[in-house]
This record gives sequence, C-alpha cells and structure tokens, in this order.
Amino acid sequence: MTILDAGHQGHPPVYDYLRAREFGFDYLTFGVLLFILHVTQDQFRTGWFLESVISASLIVLVIRSRKPFFKSRPAKYLLMATLFVVVVALILPFTPLGEILGFSPLPISFLLLIAIIVVSYIVTAEMVKTVFYKKVRF
Repeated sequence: MTILDAGHQGHPPVYDYLRAREFGFDYLTFGVLLFILHVTQDQFRTGWFLESVISASLIVLVIRSRKPFFKSRPAKYLLMATLFVVVVALILPFTPLGEILGFSPLPISFLLLIAIIVVSYIVTAEMVKTVFYKKVRF
C-alpha cells in the first residue's frame, strides 16, 4: 500500500509544512478567535484544537502527491483515516470527554470562520507545493 501517486519514483518529497504555518495561519487563527469572535478561554481552546487537528489532517492529502490534491485520489484507507479524524475532532466538543478536556461547543458562525481559515491554509499549501515542484526536481 502506498500513499504516493502511481508513477512517483524515489522517496516521498520532504516538505516543511510546519514552516508554512509561520506564514500567518497560527496568528490568523489567534486573531480571529480573540479579536473578531471575542471567545472565552474554553472556546479559544476548542477553536484552536479544531483548526490545528483539521488542518494538520487535511494537509496530508495536499502534500502526499505532486499533483493538485483535487486531481489525485488518495488511497482508500488514508482518506478514511483522515475523514475519521476530522469527524471525531468536530464531534468531540459536544461530548462529555470534550467537557473534561475543557472544550465547549462552538456556534456555527465560529465553525464557519475556522473552516475559512482551514481552506485558506490548504489553498496556500497547494500553491507553495506547486512552486516547490517547479524549482526542485526529483
């Protein structure tokens, strides 16, 4: 079983995707949560958890292939695992375990803004990947 596209030779490409977060997505998330949404401490913890887990899970689908993520079908189990993590992360704040962890359910407007940040992060990662593969040949 492989997570790379057919025809890809050699080792998986090395990305420092955590460095891409330094472009401002951490600060963007903090800013939106604190200065736009004026969240409580529990809401901040929940929003930060959701943005971090969901973006880290979905970014795997972007960096796994040199093709655009929407043109490259991931392996069935990779896709299932990724979607499972995203669904569990979204449900967790509404459970007793979420309460123990200090999470609180977020209003839909908060979730929509977090979704916009995650989508922006994925689009940016896709653009960085395109530039990367134009400059570096494997």
